[in-house]
Amino acid sequence: MASWFNAMAKSIGPKLVIVLGLGGAAWGAMQMLDRPTAPDAEPIAAQAASPAAEAAAPPTTSAQPVERRSDQPMEIDPRALTVKRVLAIDGPFRHGDYVWDEKGAPATGPVIITIDLKAETLSVFRDGYEIGAAVILYGATDKPSPLGAFPITQKDADHVSNLYDAPMPYAQRLTSDGVFIHGSDVEYGRGTHGCIGVPTEFAKKLFGVTKIGDVAVITNGKMLNVGKAKVGA
Repeated sequence: MASWFNAMAKSIGPKLVIVLGLGGAAWGAMQMLDRPTAPDAEPIAAQAASPAAEAAAPPTTSAQPVERRSDQPMEIDPRALTVKRVLAIDGPFRHGDYVWDEKGAPATGPVIITIDLKAETLSVFRDGYEIGAAVILYGATDKPSPLGAFPITQKDADHVSNLYDAPMPYAQRLTSDGVFIHGSDVEYGRGTHGCIGVPTEFAKKLFGVTKIGDVAVITNGKMLNVGKAKVGA
């Protein structure tokens, strides 16, 4: 039993785990990355001042969710956060690292993105099966990334920030005041203006499996209960 627990903890280590109103204590060891320094944050992602600050793109689905500001996260059913499988990842993540493996996961099902600012990791689950994980950049001290659950309200593979005139490839809008998940050069010591930056190739894969209305849950070190999850199966 102890050897199984140790193997499980090693696999879960680099990935995000969250609890939002779920009963019981989460378990498992988490490999923590050093936080990127904020003063030299690159202006690749802007937190705009109003919903009109970024030009709206045509929605990719007719089921358009309600837009939310960074201080207006949505409630989420804890049952949506049930984890059935986590990817087996050996060793710690470093800036620029990611994994993507859909083998053994359902071809369809609800997609949930989880982001842990403290662990500096993002995980994507389809029908409870983790299919991808990556090291992230996040908001610097003066423009921190928001906490809470936010639906994707816009997808634009070729988005450019109209505030910083900076490319934001495979951008997926989370808030009306300009917080996106998007492709970035994920390097130690860099940050964003509130957005979640992921390696561009990972952003492309993520962009391909999400739809308008899928939810991203952002926390700062909280944990999911993965006690019943399989590892890489």
